Amino acid sequence: MLDWTQTILLALIQGLSEFLPISSSAHLVLPAQLLSWSDQGLLFDVFVHGGTLLAVMIYFRADLISLFGTLASGAAFRSSGDNEFWLLAAATIPTVLLGLLFNEIISGSMRNLPVIAFTTLFFGILMGLAARMTSAESHSNHRAISLRDAFLIGLAQSMALVPGVSRSGVTITAALMLGYNLATSARFSFLLSIPVILMAMGFMALTWSTGETTTAPISQLLIAMLVSGLSAYATIALFLGILDRIGLMPFVWYRLILGCGLVVVIILS
Repeated sequence: MLDWTQTILLALIQGLSEFLPISSSAHLVLPAQLLSWSDQGLLFDVFVHGGTLLAVMIYFRADLISLFGTLASGAAFRSSGDNEFWLLAAATIPTVLLGLLFNEIISGSMRNLPVIAFTTLFFGILMGLAARMTSAESHSNHRAISLRDAFLIGLAQSMALVPGVSRSGVTITAALMLGYNLATSARFSFLLSIPVILMAMGFMALTWSTGETTTAPISQLLIAMLVSGLSAYATIALFLGILDRIGLMPFVWYRLILGCGLVVVIILS
């Protein structure tokens, strides 16, 4: 049974870290390992992911209404491939396929501090290089993402199956390296989170239905969903504001400090 402290803290961490380029999975694994908490269970994960899903869908509701409008009118199926529906599909497919192939290996052997420390540092450095290499010209370039590049961003996204990588971090990094500006990269990353979170929730719900017992009453799970959703919505707005004013470097430094701290913990333990 989850206590309320664990419930609120994990839901808050999920909401705050899901859309920041700092890895939500790493920040959920760390408290459990450092505080010796029992596993929160798959049903809890489904509910807190549901909260973050609602947050991003509400925040980008205008984009989703436009997207569903093209689907309802059939325009998406008459397009040449540059429609946003096909871009999101192209980016989601490699993540789903690689997730099905390697999820068992990753969940079984890579959810540990040494892996998280390495991925936090390595992908933090990569994100910093992408941010530094992005030219002033590309910052002002608002060209739309191509179908080929969407697929490449999806391949990069599949690396976020490993704890510590960060789905938003690696997709934004990939888009920047492909020459897109920060605003375009971040927007596509957020929209891409919707099918990915939906798929993850479906997989977790399917796995849970095969025999796991509920770890918390429904009222506690709903509170967790509310906390994760509200914190995720606030985080999206804050993150986009920071990107517009400062850029990615604060998150790069955070990852480097966190990674070095984890290395110290590993050495001392």
